[in-house]
Amino acid sequence: MNNYGFVKCAAASPKLKIANPEYNAKEMLKLILEAKNKKTQVLVFPELSLTAYTCGDLFNQKLLIDKALEELGKLMEQTKEIDTLVFIGMPILIDGNLYNCAVALQYGDIKGIVPKVCLANYNEFYEKRWFSSGKHIMGKVEEIELLSKKYPFGNLIFENNILNYRIGVEICEDLWSPIPQSAYLALNSANIIVNLSASNELVAKSDYRNGLVNHHSAATICGYVYSSAGVYESTTDVVFGGDCIICENGNFLNKSHRFKRENQIIYADIDVDRITHERRVNRTFFDQMDYENHQNYKFIKIDSQSYGYDIRDLDRDILPRPFVPINSVLVNERCEEIFNIQVAGLAKRLEHTGIEHAVIGVSGGLDSTLALLVTVQTFKLLGIPSKNILGVTMPGFGTTNHTYNSAVDLMKTMNIDIKEIDIKDACIHHFKDIGHSIENHDVIYENVQARERTQILMDLANKINGLVIGTGDLSELALGWSTYNGDHMSMYAVNCSVPKTLVKFLVEWVADNKVSHEAKNILYNIICTPISPELLPPDKNGEIVQKTEDIIGPYELHDFFLYYMIRYGIKPKKMLFISQKAFGGDYSKEQIKKYLKIFYKRFFTQQFKRSCIPDGPKVGSVSLSPRGDWRMPSDADFQIWIKEL
Repeated sequence: MNNYGFVKCAAASPKLKIANPEYNAKEMLKLILEAKNKKTQVLVFPELSLTAYTCGDLFNQKLLIDKALEELGKLMEQTKEIDTLVFIGMPILIDGNLYNCAVALQYGDIKGIVPKVCLANYNEFYEKRWFSSGKHIMGKVEEIELLSKKYPFGNLIFENNILNYRIGVEICEDLWSPIPQSAYLALNSANIIVNLSASNELVAKSDYRNGLVNHHSAATICGYVYSSAGVYESTTDVVFGGDCIICENGNFLNKSHRFKRENQIIYADIDVDRITHERRVNRTFFDQMDYENHQNYKFIKIDSQSYGYDIRDLDRDILPRPFVPINSVLVNERCEEIFNIQVAGLAKRLEHTGIEHAVIGVSGGLDSTLALLVTVQTFKLLGIPSKNILGVTMPGFGTTNHTYNSAVDLMKTMNIDIKEIDIKDACIHHFKDIGHSIENHDVIYENVQARERTQILMDLANKINGLVIGTGDLSELALGWSTYNGDHMSMYAVNCSVPKTLVKFLVEWVADNKVSHEAKNILYNIICTPISPELLPPDKNGEIVQKTEDIIGPYELHDFFLYYMIRYGIKPKKMLFISQKAFGGDYSKEQIKKYLKIFYKRFFTQQFKRSCIPDGPKVGSVSLSPRGDWRMPSDADFQIWIKEL
């Protein structure tokens, strides 16, 4: 079995009674058993969950401390067969001082104990009245005796080398300090941080708390499991909501509903492979490690756990279209930002060169449509007449009436200069020159047309002192789906980091927000047109024969593969696994495997085209520019990627 780099984590907020460890332990056991049935590797309870956080001066009663220890012993007996690593909050008396601690249990044994460092200093919860800070004892005491046995104590990191996770612990207020304990833990290789917390509710505090946890998971490039005390804490002065949060590197994986009056537990699978990759490529993180290694941590080995996964076990959403905005509230903002990045890139190039003309081939397809929309907006921004844009339609052997009419109609609504040049005669002449039969519809037949179009655009640009605007997108670059020195080439490529799935989305957004009703209808007509280079003759009904996705596979799959390979370095087996989760049965496992093999083969063999692409703006986290984002030898071999599948 394979866990594919995922670690199933849970944050729980149990029902409890204040100062009643026996009742609290029983409720916690219910959640431990539930978590075990869900194949959970790590379970986190709130701060002081065995006694309740709001005991106040009852923490000075030795009976309460002794009873908490007694119930811990019972929990250890009851969990001897449970491999889940469970973090329980409780008070522990050491050399006459009381410490607010997290106790890690597995297989009925205490793996280690970590004290709280930063004590709350509020009027209603002045923790220094009852507890001592762990900073006064960590480093001096490395073991403490509980229940007639000695256990590790202090600066601890819990590591499981089979699942490749390392867990650091901080307790509530530790996170709210200027430099949280977890910052040091992360720099000492902890990739999951657990926080046992008791954070009361105030107006808008939950928003701040959520932002704090999420941002800190991003700052430390880690998974973060946060569990806070719930509604059964004392309400004498404040109310607790049971806020449970699981984040990963700045992304929410799961959040609880506050104010629930039953035991509550949330689950999420943290991708430690992804975290490891992010840290490896983020040189700032490792530069910080060079001089921030202030603490001496002891690493505690975690016993092996049952960790086999299938699709049904995965508590994590995998986005099938990771390049496309999913938050409906932010759609307009995101699309406008992407569009403006494209516009800003072209505007700077025009200003720098002093050029006030542009030439663009308009085919009636998605890519040239987006490039034209960007160019029109750029000229508007710079105050240059739209008539300075020369849109060229170049019908060839595969051009259909549908795409031709779409191209012409679109250019008319954009109020640009329009030129039509039929390339068929020029291509036939070239076939004769090189001795190629026009009946042979091979790669030469196709590429001659693409290069003829590019030559026309370049020469027209020279004629009017303009820039040729590139229309090719990121997906085509990844797959090498372009003619070398044909549509592969331009003078500035505005779509070069926009994948096909996003191109379609952006054109739709422009149609809905930026153009006239007439132009909107044309754009939606283009959106519904099959993706095709239109280099082969249409069928007897004049319809497109050469449909790109019928040849190389669905772009939504290829964009998915591209994102997770480049962004996170995901290996083929895991790619196959998460693809099945993401697309939920839309494609069979064998279909995904087939197209994934196509992706790897084309991605590797077509690098030579990416090594000499034109300038163009980066709009997202994935780019294949050879000048910065992706530096790969053109003769790299793809066999080990194929073999792993």
